[in-house]
Amino acid sequence: MRDGWITVERGRVAAVTKRAPANGGQQIDLGDVAVLPGLVNAHTHLELSYLRNEVPPALEFVTWIRAVIAARRRRPDPHSPEILDAVERAVAEATACGTAIVGDISNTLVSFAPLTRSSLAGVVFYELIRFSVADPQTFVDEAWAEVNQLVPTDRVRASLAAHAPYSVAPLVFRAIRQAINRDPFVPSSVHLAESAEELEFIRHGGGPWRQLLEDLGVWDPSWVPPGGSPVQFLDDSGFLDGRVLAVHGVKMTAKDLARLAARGTTLVTCPRSNDYTGAGVPPIRSFYTSGVRVAVGTDSLASAPDLNLFSELAAMRALAPDVPAATLLDSATRQGARALGFDADYGTIEPGKRARLLAVEIPPLTIDVEEYLVASGIGPERIRWVSDIAD
Repeated sequence: MRDGWITVERGRVAAVTKRAPANGGQQIDLGDVAVLPGLVNAHTHLELSYLRNEVPPALEFVTWIRAVIAARRRRPDPHSPEILDAVERAVAEATACGTAIVGDISNTLVSFAPLTRSSLAGVVFYELIRFSVADPQTFVDEAWAEVNQLVPTDRVRASLAAHAPYSVAPLVFRAIRQAINRDPFVPSSVHLAESAEELEFIRHGGGPWRQLLEDLGVWDPSWVPPGGSPVQFLDDSGFLDGRVLAVHGVKMTAKDLARLAARGTTLVTCPRSNDYTGAGVPPIRSFYTSGVRVAVGTDSLASAPDLNLFSELAAMRALAPDVPAATLLDSATRQGARALGFDADYGTIEPGKRARLLAVEIPPLTIDVEEYLVASGIGPERIRWVSDIAD
């Protein structure tokens, strides 16, 4: 809507019109900007922010994972000042880049408190990793109890997530599913079909992932490879539904994507991270043509240069030049907000929703504003929060 007006009352959108409202309130001309909802980073790992520029890029995904494991073992205390300070800086960076909501993956829950102190909304996913476990139900029940000890706010919530099919035992997946079923309003997450090594492991039970599990001393000799694809495995297990965010999908087939679409599962793509870790190039165009819901994430600063969703959109635009710009913007706003359970307050500009809105500077004579937004890799110097301008 060119030359539109947004009326804000008590921090929420009251009206969106083509003419200035005649209610006598304060009027602010924002200038040559595009106003859009705050962006949604549907997948990141804030607690890994201290690994920025520390883990080198890799040609194979398991090589990159081994480097991450080694780097994390060098700092075993998740509450160290270095890690906590990096989380705070990452929260500030995401906010400056126009992010309103995050889907944050955490193995320690250290990001929950910093998020509650920030202006960000989000879900902190307590991610469980356990391939060999004597009592899966107790393991998950104890994690669920930890989640429920956290005090949620109107903006920040917590839930459980499974790491991936190659690192989580089938009975742990089942127990996680049972746990989140107790609360019909919380989402869950899983890394899925991210690399060729993952496909090999699920089909045949061998390859680099088998070797890594053995090297870590967590291999379960009773485990039987399910065959098929990772998506088929989790779908047949009853894990996938409309509350699950399936992250990456680099190696998903058309049948895999059809399964996700049928279940209402949201696929979160992080193309810059996939390139850095050696996972490969996600088939962005196929994601959209399949009809699956698509959201956008940056992944962590261990594998991405920044937490800027506009840069992620530019990477998507380069990989899928024929996907409409409006569709990409929809993924970075409305789809992400819906997947994380915040669509009642965020994701679109309409009456009743929070006025957590961005004003992005648009160069003069720009013809296609939406294309500019997705293709330019807009930096924080061109982004302002409308509430800050009003203040």
